[in-house]
Amino acid sequence: MKFGVSALVTDEGIGPASLGRALEERGFESLFVGEHTHIPVKRETPWPGGGELMRELYRTIDPFVVLTAAAVVTERLLLGGGVFQVAQRDPLTLAKQIASLDLISGGRVVAGVGAGWNREEIRNHGTEPRTRMALMRERVLAMKALWTEEEAEFHGDFVSFDPVFSWPKPVQRPHPPVMVGGNHPAAVERVLDYGDDWGLIWLPMMREGEHALGPVIADFRRRAEERGRGYIPVTAYQVPPDREVVASIVEAGADRILFTLPTVPEDDTLRSLDAMAALFV
Repeated sequence: MKFGVSALVTDEGIGPASLGRALEERGFESLFVGEHTHIPVKRETPWPGGGELMRELYRTIDPFVVLTAAAVVTERLLLGGGVFQVAQRDPLTLAKQIASLDLISGGRVVAGVGAGWNREEIRNHGTEPRTRMALMRERVLAMKALWTEEEAEFHGDFVSFDPVFSWPKPVQRPHPPVMVGGNHPAAVERVLDYGDDWGLIWLPMMREGEHALGPVIADFRRRAEERGRGYIPVTAYQVPPDREVVASIVEAGADRILFTLPTVPEDDTLRSLDAMAALFV
């Protein structure tokens, strides 16, 4: 089992270089970081986590700055988008950013992607929320073309460009794995369509009963085989550092566990990492 953390790295918590170094020193496999360019003050979209909106969501440092800072002070740590908000980013620029990070890190990038939940934020980027999933699909496919073709082109309903040169190419071949996040059946279909990893958000209901994680992953593996996709890894997000929970996820067949790291001062973060590493790493 691979153990990593997912975090919202902000100007009020541990710095990205210190975090990356601390994770690698303690044997963690990966760092996945989330992002929001901003949060509109007037907000109609409810926060999926329930309750008040977390302060960290509108104070995140740009994920490529965070992951680059972590990359230059580490040698083995995987660097993941957790997730890159594809519906809010130009695919030509995003493809170059991911490829550049993969190059300078020596091939350590996991391109976690999502379409976002905050409709007001999405609209501020000129994107229609109702079509954001179709837009994300085309942008991911366009980025794969940019990463793998010398003269790349793409023509879809939302993304279209004639042959272009786009360099650098990623170190990883054919490209960094694209991890598609989400638990909804439609999200699973997106993973099977164009994903290379499934970012599954762990929920307490997945411990037993009809929503138990084992059958969910088994069904996913069966569908992937039927689609000719072969073995697609599963990453479990938002996992509490609890022995029983971790054991159940391991038994269910997931490949990676990401513990959620609170946004707190550096000393508190290091103590949390020490406790997690002592139990699981």
